[in-house]
Amino acid sequence: MKRRIPMSFVLFVLLVIYCFSCSAFYLPGLAPVSFCVEKDIPDCQTEIQLFVNRLDSVESVLPYEYDVFDFCKDQKEIRPSENLGQVLFGERIESSPYKFTFKQDKKCNKVCTKTYKKENKEDVSKLDFLKMGMQLNYQHHWIIDNMPVTWCYDVEDGQKYCNPGFPIGCLVTADGRAKDACVINSEFNKKNTYYVFNHVDIKITYHNGEKDAWRGARLVAATLEPKSIKQTDKDNPNCDSTTPMEVPGVFDSEVSIVYTYSVTFEENTSIKWASRWDYILVSMPHTNIQWFSIMNSLVIVLFLSGMVAMIMLRTLHKDIARYNQVDQEDLIKLPSTRNKSSVNYEDAQEESGWKQVHGDVFRPPRKGMLLSVFLGQGTQIFIMTFITLFLACLGFLSPANRGALMTCAVVLWVLLGTPAGYVSARLYKTFGGEKWKTNVLLTALLCPGIVFADFFLMNLILWVEGSSAAIPFGTLVAILALWFGISVPLTFIGAYFGFKKPAIEQPVRTNQIPRQIPEQSFFTKPIPGIIMGGILPFGCIFIQLFFILNSIWSHQMYYMFGFLFLVFIILLITCSEATILLCYFHLCAEDYHWWWRSFLTSGFTAVYLFIYAVHYFFSKLQIIGAASTILYFGYTMIMVLIFFLFTGTIGFFACFWFVNKIYSVVKVD
Repeated sequence: MKRRIPMSFVLFVLLVIYCFSCSAFYLPGLAPVSFCVEKDIPDCQTEIQLFVNRLDSVESVLPYEYDVFDFCKDQKEIRPSENLGQVLFGERIESSPYKFTFKQDKKCNKVCTKTYKKENKEDVSKLDFLKMGMQLNYQHHWIIDNMPVTWCYDVEDGQKYCNPGFPIGCLVTADGRAKDACVINSEFNKKNTYYVFNHVDIKITYHNGEKDAWRGARLVAATLEPKSIKQTDKDNPNCDSTTPMEVPGVFDSEVSIVYTYSVTFEENTSIKWASRWDYILVSMPHTNIQWFSIMNSLVIVLFLSGMVAMIMLRTLHKDIARYNQVDQEDLIKLPSTRNKSSVNYEDAQEESGWKQVHGDVFRPPRKGMLLSVFLGQGTQIFIMTFITLFLACLGFLSPANRGALMTCAVVLWVLLGTPAGYVSARLYKTFGGEKWKTNVLLTALLCPGIVFADFFLMNLILWVEGSSAAIPFGTLVAILALWFGISVPLTFIGAYFGFKKPAIEQPVRTNQIPRQIPEQSFFTKPIPGIIMGGILPFGCIFIQLFFILNSIWSHQMYYMFGFLFLVFIILLITCSEATILLCYFHLCAEDYHWWWRSFLTSGFTAVYLFIYAVHYFFSKLQIIGAASTILYFGYTMIMVLIFFLFTGTIGFFACFWFVNKIYSVVKVD
């Protein structure tokens, strides 16, 4: 009789094949391409293809594909294979009609002409959409040899900033105010007029390999300068003209836009192919400020963490030494003198009351199933984050490898269902739970279901708006297949081993009758303690958080994964120490309900994350429109939920270790 192959194993194999096949076309930074003037040379290309990516804007969350706008299109359109991360991020890469031959300069080469007539409704619609793109400052993103084509220009203090995108055009408002890129040219001065950047001067820099051990040349930089030029002769364009291409705000006559380009090649042997991204990253705004702020934040957090650790060690060591000394003196003294010792012992207990609740400290919490489910999911997210950041530090998930970061995170999350099920089942059994089926199902479905529901609603909005960020239906089905076909079975496997193991042994016995909790001061009450507990962890991440939000919503590159990993480690230490400190304080106040408080204390950092995201939205972003606002807060809620589970799990396990440690060291019988 033949054995049937499990469905989860088949899906796993398909997932691995899918990931490797999707990234086979693009492995940037790993496979350099050589270019030669002569044809028919093995492993050497003569044609340079320019690819276009989606267009985005800092004033709108909705990105659009290149084809949605009425630009020049490639007759034989080629779409490179995209990995899962690129699809989830909404990247849509396709070929363009801009094609070059290596070391062949071209001057004012015509690409196409777009004509719009007032009586044609389709032309009116296309031109209106193009105007909308210019009004909201939508930007092109072009790619040559898997390297962004940048627009470099001078900023304040004489520095140069290289933007990996350039605008469609710009607008001079009805009151004569020049918006965005219109400020760079004094010719853009007509009121209620749009200016289209219909010409680009492209410069491609290459490193010649004649003196090295490889043949041909490798591209090390690609820059451009957008221009707006009105062509009087469509067949013989003149790119030296200074008359800008105007599109009136009121469409009252025929409009013809001629798209042209010029390309030049420049040799530069000082730039190595391996460091060709450096000129972009070095020019990122506020780079020096970012380094200084991160170092300052790390010093402050390390200092505060050291203080917390010192207070905890000294205070706890003194308590343990006092209690053990009292117990030893009580054993060696005569019966006639033990009463005096007992008085000292009671005085010690009254001074610090954490030992008085030893019979209740391991009493199972209320809603233990929900807590165990949160901890299982938090463990899955923690391991996923740690491995992803570690790989990013090694350079495998650099900005050059498009979509690799998201692909790695999704694949790791899918494959880490086993530890989630194991942790949830083991803790639920320790809490005395018996509904193991409900526990496993909630662990596998609750938090991922909330994230998927939010993601699906956001995707509906993107579908309605026609955005390129909308995930295709087939990809959604594939994500569901990975979830139910791989993650859920692995969660069941982990839960099986978790329930098979005995419950976690507690160092002290639990009394049958719960002890009455005395009246608490303001600082030891649950809500004030939880609110205070999230301040210190948030303090060590808010600087990095600013640059992370910039990379997401302002479309800037994030590349400082080394510092991010260091901040991640410090966040672990800070969440652990802050939770342990507050847990010790409320145990001293004879409040033994520490299970949920330890989770919520560090988990409250996510609330500060949400407050900061709201502040960032109103103070830093220029997003307009109801759809963009809903999308911003919808995706922010996903981030907040993931961060809540992550930080809450860190605090819980730190406190769990601490409570087990002190009650196993101190003699309580």
